[in-house]
Amino acid sequence: MTSAANHAPLWQPDPDRIAGARITRFQAWAAEHHGAPAEGGYQALHRWSVDELETFWQAVAEWFEIRFSTPCARVLADRSMPGAQWFPGATLNYAEHALRTAEDPARAHDPALLHVDETHEPTHISWSELRRQVGALAAELRALGVRPGDRVSGYLPNIPQAVTAFLASAAVGAVWTSCAPDFGARSVLDRFQQVEPVVLFTVDGYRYGGKEHDRTQTVAELRRELPTLRAVVHIPLLGTDAPEGTLDWSAVTSGDAEPVFEQVPFDHPLWVLYSSGTTGLPKAIVQSQGGILLEHFKQIGLHCDLGPGDRFFWYTSTGWMMWNFLVSGLLTGTTVVLYDGSPGYPDTGAQWRVAERTGATLFGTSAAYVMACAKAEVHPGRDFDLSRVKCVATTGSPLPPDGFRWLHDEVADDLWIASVSGGTDVCSCFAGAVPTLPVEIGELQAACLGTDLQSWDPQGKPVIGEVGELVVTNPMPSMPVRFWNDPDGSRYRDSYFEMYPGVWRHGDWITITDRGSVIIHGRSDSTLNRQGVRMGSADIYEVVERLPEIRESLVIGLEEPDGGYWMPLFVHVAEGAVLDDALRARIKQSIRENLSPRHVPDDIIEVPGVPHTLTGKRIEVPVKRLLQGTPLAKAVNPGSVDNLELLGFYEDIARNRT
Repeated sequence: MTSAANHAPLWQPDPDRIAGARITRFQAWAAEHHGAPAEGGYQALHRWSVDELETFWQAVAEWFEIRFSTPCARVLADRSMPGAQWFPGATLNYAEHALRTAEDPARAHDPALLHVDETHEPTHISWSELRRQVGALAAELRALGVRPGDRVSGYLPNIPQAVTAFLASAAVGAVWTSCAPDFGARSVLDRFQQVEPVVLFTVDGYRYGGKEHDRTQTVAELRRELPTLRAVVHIPLLGTDAPEGTLDWSAVTSGDAEPVFEQVPFDHPLWVLYSSGTTGLPKAIVQSQGGILLEHFKQIGLHCDLGPGDRFFWYTSTGWMMWNFLVSGLLTGTTVVLYDGSPGYPDTGAQWRVAERTGATLFGTSAAYVMACAKAEVHPGRDFDLSRVKCVATTGSPLPPDGFRWLHDEVADDLWIASVSGGTDVCSCFAGAVPTLPVEIGELQAACLGTDLQSWDPQGKPVIGEVGELVVTNPMPSMPVRFWNDPDGSRYRDSYFEMYPGVWRHGDWITITDRGSVIIHGRSDSTLNRQGVRMGSADIYEVVERLPEIRESLVIGLEEPDGGYWMPLFVHVAEGAVLDDALRARIKQSIRENLSPRHVPDDIIEVPGVPHTLTGKRIEVPVKRLLQGTPLAKAVNPGSVDNLELLGFYEDIARNRT
């Protein structure tokens, strides 16, 4: 898998596509103006971007015409991690850049946002209308006393009002933070109470799976438990009147005030994102206006190859970093598609229908959705007009090889498939999409520009073609400026810099191939290590879930007190399937033949379901702790789990083993 390819890749961009890619034009310009290599393609450009880090980010700022209201003293004053100081002295505003397209008379009436609900009928908001709403709302926020650094929160689904509220918050210099309305009150309070918001934007409910879900009682609890709130803004998604003491959305967005964009320091907080918080309070991750601005311009404009005329659709909720990333599509003049609804309503093909109806050019989804479509025998290329889709991107978990093949066979054979991997921690990708490189089955195309991505062995030596820890050895502008309520920085340091001081360790197992592509093997803190042979859980899932009888699985490796090692595989079987001896034998045979005889599970146990974080990731480490005898209350933060009752099942297994 890691040797030079002696076969045709799954996809290869043709010469016209390579010549027309924005990253190609950027390389030629950077060669002329900043000494970047003109030859050698992406690999040479990437090497230059990490070797000449300051020059590269200066080039990004110039290429995307970042508006610094005051210039910086230098690009990178201190490159130590944590604590890197980017563009000291510079001031700017993220929202000003997100709304720049509205200043162009030729584009002011084009759609900035396309909103789709479960009817799958798009409605649009123009650039000029979005700018007007942001100006009106920013003026109201200032009138409410909101000042730079104050926190503004949203308990909102993926609707245009969420984008307006976020941009108005950024325009004022306030710090945005959001949760999706399917989060219960405890989950929201675990997050918002940490940052003490002064304004809360909220809906009365939301629609999902063809049903209306009332959230008025939850909102009332949030208001009671957030004493710092000065104002609550009511968005009547289900048509209810504004509760007493709240402001109505239409009233605070009806004005015509010209937007005023507060010019803030480069490292001024833009938003707070949250880790999944499976074993304690979620980490409140603070990222900066300037850092996100530069990172997202690079990622969306160069790696995703998006600009004016494109339509950017990623299935997400406001509780996941991909929502923040999606909204940044506005930076490059791209129309952003907001889908508010179930990923599989009224049928599994729902997201493809949204892509068709909105003319999406980049369609982003989860690897789990792709595999669900494959199992449900959905035929997107046959049943929908996806002629405008030039790229399907996936994240959330590694896209299995079968997922690559299915997208190629069932969507289009000339499809750029971008499996990407990053983290909430940087609100971006470490590795993933490159429009000028081939796509190999099961591999991410390359490390991203400006990202000094390496795979390290336990001694801290870089390895090629071997599994190692994902590390980043130079700072990225979107790395957290800090965690909230972490005055001495100890939580921040412990999270990323404990294993290799001064080097970011992300907690994933990866292989970097000799071609520069990247393979993700799953989380390193839930690694399966049998007789010294390490394997990521994602490798097991990919093999097991090929079987049509298996809906989902969870594998745990448990070091036992007597020196033994217990590796159970939990399976959630498909409707109508039975976990009998024959199916157990087929599961074991698949793992033995496709992976390794050492990683055949000791037990295969049927479970009523696999628990996930609220953003859809399988919960491995808390289940491991439960199986080691940790009480449920200490093993997991209940507000971080999609179905807490499921964890009781795993706790019972632990009890029965002792």
